[in-house]
Amino acid sequence: MTRSTHTLTLDQGTLDITVDLHGEQGHPFLLLHGGGGPQTVAPFASLLAAQRPARVFTPVHPGFDGTVRPEWLTDVTTLAKVYAHLLDALGLRDVAVVGNSIGGWISAELAASGSDRISSVTLVNAVGIPVPGHPIADTFSLTPLELSRLSFHDPSKFRFDPGTLTEAQRAVMAANRAALQVYSGPHAMADPTLPERLAKVTRPTLVAWGASDQIVDADYGRAYAQAVPDAEFRLMEGTGHMPQSETPEQLLPILWDFADAHATGRPRH
Repeated sequence: MTRSTHTLTLDQGTLDITVDLHGEQGHPFLLLHGGGGPQTVAPFASLLAAQRPARVFTPVHPGFDGTVRPEWLTDVTTLAKVYAHLLDALGLRDVAVVGNSIGGWISAELAASGSDRISSVTLVNAVGIPVPGHPIADTFSLTPLELSRLSFHDPSKFRFDPGTLTEAQRAVMAANRAALQVYSGPHAMADPTLPERLAKVTRPTLVAWGASDQIVDADYGRAYAQAVPDAEFRLMEGTGHMPQSETPEQLLPILWDFADAHATGRPRH
Protein backbone atom coordinates (compact mmCIF):
# COMPACT_ATOMS: atom_id res chain seq x y z
CA MET A 1 0.00 0.00 0.00
CA THR A 2 1.16 3.52 -0.79
CA ARG A 3 -0.32 6.72 0.64
CA SER A 4 -0.45 10.05 -1.15
CA THR A 5 -2.07 13.45 -0.65
CA HIS A 6 -3.74 15.41 -3.42
CA THR A 7 -4.65 19.08 -3.26
CA LEU A 8 -7.91 19.74 -5.10
CA THR A 9 -9.52 23.05 -6.02
CA LEU A 10 -13.29 23.41 -6.21
CA ASP A 11 -15.45 26.49 -6.53
CA GLN A 12 -15.84 26.52 -2.73
CA GLY A 13 -12.11 26.36 -2.01
CA THR A 14 -9.16 23.97 -1.82
CA LEU A 15 -8.68 20.85 0.25
CA ASP A 16 -6.27 17.96 0.67
CA ILE A 17 -7.42 14.39 0.06
CA THR A 18 -5.48 11.46 1.49
CA VAL A 19 -5.56 8.39 -0.75
CA ASP A 20 -4.26 4.88 -0.15
CA LEU A 21 -3.46 2.77 -3.21
CA HIS A 22 -3.50 -1.03 -3.14
CA GLY A 23 -2.10 -2.78 -6.20
CA GLU A 24 0.07 -1.52 -9.04
CA GLN A 25 -1.79 -2.43 -12.21
CA GLY A 26 -5.16 -3.54 -13.47
CA HIS A 27 -8.73 -2.26 -13.41
CA PRO A 28 -9.01 0.92 -11.28
CA PHE A 29 -11.44 0.85 -8.36
CA LEU A 30 -12.50 3.77 -6.18
CA LEU A 31 -13.51 2.19 -2.86
CA LEU A 32 -15.33 4.52 -0.47
CA HIS A 33 -15.54 3.74 3.24
CA GLY A 34 -18.48 4.07 5.61
CA GLY A 35 -18.86 5.74 8.98
CA GLY A 36 -16.49 3.29 10.67
CA GLY A 37 -13.59 4.90 8.85
CA PRO A 38 -11.00 3.79 6.30
CA GLN A 39 -10.05 0.70 8.30
CA THR A 40 -13.43 -0.81 7.35
CA VAL A 41 -12.33 -1.12 3.71
CA ALA A 42 -8.51 -1.29 3.84
CA PRO A 43 -8.21 -5.09 4.32
CA PHE A 44 -10.73 -5.69 1.54
CA ALA A 45 -8.85 -3.33 -0.78
CA SER A 46 -5.66 -5.32 -0.17
CA LEU A 47 -7.50 -8.59 -0.80
CA LEU A 48 -9.03 -7.33 -4.05
CA ALA A 49 -5.67 -6.10 -5.33
CA ALA A 50 -4.01 -9.40 -4.36
CA GLN A 51 -6.60 -11.69 -5.95
CA ARG A 52 -7.55 -9.73 -9.08
CA PRO A 53 -5.77 -7.44 -11.56
CA ALA A 54 -6.92 -4.31 -9.77
CA ARG A 55 -5.63 -0.97 -8.54
CA VAL A 56 -7.79 0.01 -5.58
CA PHE A 57 -7.85 3.66 -4.52
CA THR A 58 -9.29 4.20 -1.03
CA PRO A 59 -9.57 7.90 -0.14
CA VAL A 60 -10.13 9.09 3.41
CA HIS A 61 -13.21 11.26 3.74
CA PRO A 62 -12.04 14.66 5.04
CA GLY A 63 -12.48 14.79 8.80
CA PHE A 64 -11.84 11.06 9.23
CA ASP A 65 -8.66 9.40 10.48
CA GLY A 66 -7.09 12.67 11.61
CA THR A 67 -7.57 14.52 8.31
CA VAL A 68 -8.94 18.05 8.00
CA ARG A 69 -12.47 18.82 6.81
CA PRO A 70 -12.82 22.38 5.48
CA GLU A 71 -15.80 24.29 6.87
CA TRP A 72 -17.48 24.47 3.45
CA LEU A 73 -17.56 20.68 3.05
CA THR A 74 -20.75 19.76 4.87
CA ASP A 75 -22.74 17.36 2.70
CA VAL A 76 -22.47 14.19 0.63
CA THR A 77 -23.34 15.89 -2.66
CA THR A 78 -20.32 18.18 -2.35
CA LEU A 79 -18.11 15.30 -1.19
CA ALA A 80 -19.08 13.38 -4.34
CA LYS A 81 -17.98 16.39 -6.39
CA VAL A 82 -14.66 16.28 -4.53
CA TYR A 83 -14.17 12.67 -5.61
CA ALA A 84 -15.14 13.47 -9.20
CA HIS A 85 -12.32 16.04 -9.11
CA LEU A 86 -10.03 13.42 -7.58
CA LEU A 87 -10.63 11.08 -10.52
CA ASP A 88 -9.68 13.98 -12.80
CA ALA A 89 -6.52 14.68 -10.78
CA LEU A 90 -5.51 11.01 -10.85
CA GLY A 91 -6.21 10.80 -14.58
CA LEU A 92 -8.26 7.63 -14.14
CA ARG A 93 -10.74 6.18 -16.60
CA ASP A 94 -12.85 3.01 -16.66
CA VAL A 95 -13.25 3.37 -12.89
CA ALA A 96 -15.39 0.92 -10.93
CA VAL A 97 -16.82 2.88 -8.01
CA VAL A 98 -17.70 0.86 -4.90
CA GLY A 99 -19.05 2.28 -1.65
CA ASN A 100 -20.33 0.87 1.64
CA SER A 101 -22.89 2.57 3.91
CA ILE A 102 -22.36 6.34 3.66
CA GLY A 103 -19.64 5.50 1.13
CA GLY A 104 -22.44 3.93 -0.89
CA TRP A 105 -24.40 7.16 -0.66
CA ILE A 106 -21.38 9.07 -1.98
CA SER A 107 -21.05 6.48 -4.75
CA ALA A 108 -24.70 6.97 -5.69
CA GLU A 109 -24.11 10.72 -5.98
CA LEU A 110 -21.04 10.01 -8.14
CA ALA A 111 -23.19 7.82 -10.38
CA ALA A 112 -25.68 10.68 -10.68
CA SER A 113 -22.88 13.07 -11.65
CA GLY A 114 -22.56 11.33 -15.02
CA SER A 115 -18.74 11.39 -14.98
CA ASP A 116 -17.37 9.71 -18.10
CA ARG A 117 -14.49 8.39 -16.01
CA ILE A 118 -16.82 5.89 -14.30
CA SER A 119 -17.68 2.57 -15.95
CA SER A 120 -19.79 1.00 -13.17
CA VAL A 121 -21.05 1.59 -9.64
CA THR A 122 -21.63 -0.92 -6.84
CA LEU A 123 -23.57 0.15 -3.76
CA VAL A 124 -22.93 -2.11 -0.77
CA ASN A 125 -25.55 -1.70 1.98
CA ALA A 126 -25.78 1.98 1.13
CA VAL A 127 -27.69 4.68 2.95
CA GLY A 128 -28.86 7.94 1.41
CA ILE A 129 -32.50 7.65 0.35
CA PRO A 130 -35.70 7.79 2.41
CA VAL A 131 -37.73 4.58 2.16
CA PRO A 132 -41.15 4.70 3.87
CA GLY A 133 -41.55 1.87 6.34
CA HIS A 134 -37.85 1.06 6.35
CA PRO A 135 -36.11 3.63 8.55
CA ILE A 136 -32.33 3.79 8.84
CA ALA A 137 -31.20 2.89 12.35
CA ASP A 138 -30.11 5.84 14.47
CA THR A 139 -26.52 4.70 14.89
CA PHE A 140 -25.54 7.82 16.84
CA SER A 141 -27.73 6.74 19.76
CA LEU A 142 -26.31 3.20 19.96
CA THR A 143 -23.58 1.79 22.16
CA PRO A 144 -20.75 -0.07 20.39
CA LEU A 145 -22.31 -3.38 21.47
CA GLU A 146 -25.76 -2.39 20.15
CA LEU A 147 -24.24 -1.19 16.89
CA SER A 148 -22.38 -4.47 16.46
CA ARG A 149 -25.57 -6.49 17.01
CA LEU A 150 -27.32 -4.57 14.24
CA SER A 151 -24.36 -4.56 11.87
CA PHE A 152 -23.20 -8.18 11.72
CA HIS A 153 -24.71 -11.56 10.96
CA ASP A 154 -22.47 -13.00 13.69
CA PRO A 155 -21.55 -10.22 16.14
CA SER A 156 -19.51 -12.63 18.28
CA LYS A 157 -16.73 -12.50 15.68
CA PHE A 158 -16.49 -8.73 15.94
CA ARG A 159 -16.42 -8.07 19.67
CA PHE A 160 -15.15 -4.63 20.52
CA ASP A 161 -13.93 -3.48 23.94
CA PRO A 162 -13.77 0.34 24.13
CA GLY A 163 -11.63 -0.04 27.25
CA THR A 164 -8.70 -1.18 25.14
CA LEU A 165 -8.51 2.07 23.18
CA THR A 166 -5.71 4.57 23.69
CA GLU A 167 -6.51 8.25 24.17
CA ALA A 168 -5.28 8.92 20.63
CA GLN A 169 -7.61 6.24 19.23
CA ARG A 170 -10.52 7.68 21.21
CA ALA A 171 -9.80 11.12 19.76
CA VAL A 172 -9.79 9.76 16.20
CA MET A 173 -13.07 7.92 16.79
CA ALA A 174 -14.67 11.07 18.19
CA ALA A 175 -13.51 13.08 15.18
CA ASN A 176 -14.81 10.39 12.82
CA ARG A 177 -18.18 10.48 14.54
CA ALA A 178 -18.32 14.29 14.34
CA ALA A 179 -17.51 14.24 10.62
CA LEU A 180 -20.13 11.54 10.00
CA GLN A 181 -22.78 13.62 11.77
CA VAL A 182 -21.96 16.60 9.55
CA TYR A 183 -22.13 14.57 6.33
CA SER A 184 -25.29 12.70 7.35
CA GLY A 185 -27.27 15.94 7.28
CA PRO A 186 -30.59 16.85 8.88
CA HIS A 187 -32.60 13.91 7.51
CA ALA A 188 -31.09 10.95 9.37
CA MET A 189 -28.60 9.66 6.79
CA ALA A 190 -30.85 10.39 3.81
CA ASP A 191 -31.40 13.10 1.21
CA PRO A 192 -35.03 13.38 0.03
CA THR A 193 -33.82 14.86 -3.28
CA LEU A 194 -31.46 11.98 -4.14
CA PRO A 195 -34.07 9.70 -5.79
CA GLU A 196 -34.72 12.39 -8.41
CA ARG A 197 -31.04 12.29 -9.39
CA LEU A 198 -30.84 8.51 -9.24
CA ALA A 199 -33.67 8.26 -11.77
CA LYS A 200 -31.31 9.82 -14.35
CA VAL A 201 -28.31 7.52 -13.70
CA THR A 202 -26.99 5.88 -16.87
CA ARG A 203 -23.96 4.03 -15.46
CA PRO A 204 -24.39 0.27 -14.85
CA THR A 205 -25.29 -0.09 -11.18
CA LEU A 206 -25.27 -3.05 -8.83
CA VAL A 207 -26.89 -2.90 -5.39
CA ALA A 208 -25.32 -5.63 -3.22
CA TRP A 209 -26.88 -6.26 0.19
CA GLY A 210 -26.08 -8.28 3.29
CA ALA A 211 -29.34 -10.02 4.23
CA SER A 212 -28.67 -9.79 7.98
CA ASP A 213 -28.23 -6.00 7.99
CA GLN A 214 -30.38 -4.36 10.66
CA ILE A 215 -29.02 -0.86 10.02
CA VAL A 216 -30.71 -0.77 6.61
CA ASP A 217 -32.74 -3.88 5.84
CA ALA A 218 -32.97 -5.87 2.61
CA ASP A 219 -36.20 -4.21 1.48
CA TYR A 220 -34.48 -0.85 1.83
CA GLY A 221 -31.81 -2.24 -0.50
CA ARG A 222 -34.42 -3.40 -2.97
CA ALA A 223 -35.94 0.09 -2.97
CA TYR A 224 -32.48 1.52 -3.66
CA ALA A 225 -32.12 -0.74 -6.70
CA GLN A 226 -35.59 0.25 -7.92
CA ALA A 227 -34.59 3.92 -7.73
CA VAL A 228 -31.81 3.45 -10.32
CA PRO A 229 -32.79 2.61 -13.91
CA ASP A 230 -31.85 -1.00 -14.82
CA ALA A 231 -29.93 -1.52 -11.57
CA GLU A 232 -29.25 -5.09 -10.47
CA PHE A 233 -29.95 -6.27 -6.91
CA ARG A 234 -27.93 -9.03 -5.27
CA LEU A 235 -28.78 -10.35 -1.80
CA MET A 236 -25.95 -11.97 0.14
CA GLU A 237 -26.94 -14.45 2.85
CA GLY A 238 -24.99 -14.86 6.08
CA THR A 239 -23.63 -11.34 6.20
CA GLY A 240 -24.70 -7.92 7.45
CA HIS A 241 -24.02 -4.22 7.00
CA MET A 242 -20.33 -4.57 6.13
CA PRO A 243 -19.87 -7.65 3.96
CA GLN A 244 -16.41 -6.45 2.95
CA SER A 245 -15.40 -7.05 6.58
CA GLU A 246 -17.62 -9.99 7.54
CA THR A 247 -17.62 -12.10 4.36
CA PRO A 248 -15.04 -10.59 1.97
CA GLU A 249 -14.68 -13.85 0.05
CA GLN A 250 -18.40 -13.66 -0.78
CA LEU A 251 -18.43 -10.01 -1.81
CA LEU A 252 -15.23 -9.99 -3.85
CA PRO A 253 -16.34 -12.09 -6.86
CA ILE A 254 -19.72 -10.35 -6.94
CA LEU A 255 -18.32 -6.86 -7.30
CA TRP A 256 -15.37 -7.95 -9.48
CA ASP A 257 -17.56 -9.82 -11.97
CA PHE A 258 -19.91 -6.83 -12.26
CA ALA A 259 -17.07 -4.34 -12.67
CA ASP A 260 -15.28 -6.56 -15.17
CA ALA A 261 -18.43 -7.14 -17.23
CA HIS A 262 -18.88 -3.37 -17.64
CA ALA A 263 -15.24 -2.40 -18.08
CA THR A 264 -14.36 -0.43 -21.20
CA GLY A 265 -11.25 -0.33 -23.33
CA ARG A 266 -9.50 -3.42 -21.99
CA PRO A 267 -9.65 -7.20 -22.35
CA ARG A 268 -12.10 -9.08 -20.13
CA HIS A 269 -10.78 -11.45 -17.48
